[in-house]
Amino acid sequence: MHELSIVMSIVDLANQEVQKADATHVETIELEIGTLSGVEMEALDFAWQSSISGTVLENAERIVHRPEGMAKCSQCNHTFATESYFDPCPHCGEFYNEIIRGKELRVKTLTLVSD
Repeated sequence: MHELSIVMSIVDLANQEVQKADATHVETIELEIGTLSGVEMEALDFAWQSSISGTVLENAERIVHRPEGMAKCSQCNHTFATESYFDPCPHCGEFYNEIIRGKELRVKTLTLVSD
């Protein structure tokens, strides 16, 4: 379950940012987790709830954006929505496509609070 290590990395990042800003905790955290990122959202939610207790994220509002997968065909340059790395181009049928959106896994913003 790599979702636990993802959450622990997010907690570490939040701790670092709180220390750098001389803040006390995080009010809001905004995450971007693409549908092709390989993250299981139920597992992430479980890991989140069990890992943030007693951290700077304990009472933070979590906002998650889920960019849909988009690919660009290497043969005809057609851009199309995709649910898998292996979906063929709907225009020409080519299987070799560049994923241009949906692999994201990042902390987009943190709102820090100093008491």
